[in-house]
Amino acid sequence: MIHPNTELKFISTEIGYGVFATTNLPKGTIVYVKDSLEHSVSPTDYLMHSAEMKQVIDKYSYIDENGNRIVSWDFAKYVNHCCNFNTISTGYGFEIAIRDIMAGEQITDEYSLFNLDEPMQVNCGSPTCRKVVSTKDFDDNYQQWDVIIKDAMLNLFEVEQPLMNMIDPDTRSELDGFYADNDTYKSVYRLKRKMNN
Repeated sequence: MIHPNTELKFISTEIGYGVFATTNLPKGTIVYVKDSLEHSVSPTDYLMHSAEMKQVIDKYSYIDENGNRIVSWDFAKYVNHCCNFNTISTGYGFEIAIRDIMAGEQITDEYSLFNLDEPMQVNCGSPTCRKVVSTKDFDDNYQQWDVIIKDAMLNLFEVEQPLMNMIDPDTRSELDGFYADNDTYKSVYRLKRKMNN
């Protein structure tokens, strides 16, 4: 579920749609939570779909640590990648604002956390645009992402969190542990797809 203070807007024919903040979202705000309405497509279910349906699933899903493709039921599936992203997935199963997001600003994400099957060309418009989101970016960058996420999570308990009630009890318990002791932080590497050897 996407944060309630957001809206879907058409950007351009090249980009399509994007998600924008309708109010200021402070650093540490939970902006997305995987909830019970999200559609999960297992690896075997994915294989049973037609090529056309796979293309749609690929466009609007991310791959979780178990290899399932998760398709959001709301417009969270329209959050675009940016190499200078302002939100990021966490090891706690939600996405968090890593800096203050102003009203009217597009909410953007780091797609290389989504367990890509193959490299993806991007043109995010950022001066630091990598042009390609690589399948190896996860391994190369998760430690620096952890630093960014942990810093944002220090604000987690200081800002309004309308999505907190969507977080499962076990995760809330983990967050309480983080509040009591920041050294209990759960790395974003928890999201890395488990591969059979």
